[in-house]
Amino acid sequence: MSDFIQSLRLWFAPQRLREEGETPDYRFSLANERTFLAWIRTALALVGGGFAVDQFLPDLRWGVRVGLALALLAAGVLCALRAVNHWVRCERAMRRGEDLPASRFPAVLSLAVAVVAVAMVVVVVFGWAGR
Repeated sequence: MSDFIQSLRLWFAPQRLREEGETPDYRFSLANERTFLAWIRTALALVGGGFAVDQFLPDLRWGVRVGLALALLAAGVLCALRAVNHWVRCERAMRRGEDLPASRFPAVLSLAVAVVAVAMVVVVVFGWAGR
């Protein structure tokens, strides 16, 4: 738990990372940043998808539309938060000379997106219209 709190503090004070270990090759830090940006793009796409479902599928039943939209929006929020957490954890590991942290989040996010996609296929095939 204290490791999580320390990581959370580093979200808002990344300059404190310099106090840990040795400076890694800058190419690794830049690759870590590119990975962070890829996660942020994914989060933005999920948020955009959530708004698109809500705004552009008005003929869906309210509960179905809102459920799908909220699932995508929640996945986007989690993805954005995970992006910064993963960036900090990887940067710390590189500075300390440790293995990069393993994560189940990509699998969880993939499953969540797959569930929403299957639900969308069902909606398209069976056309759950109505309010």
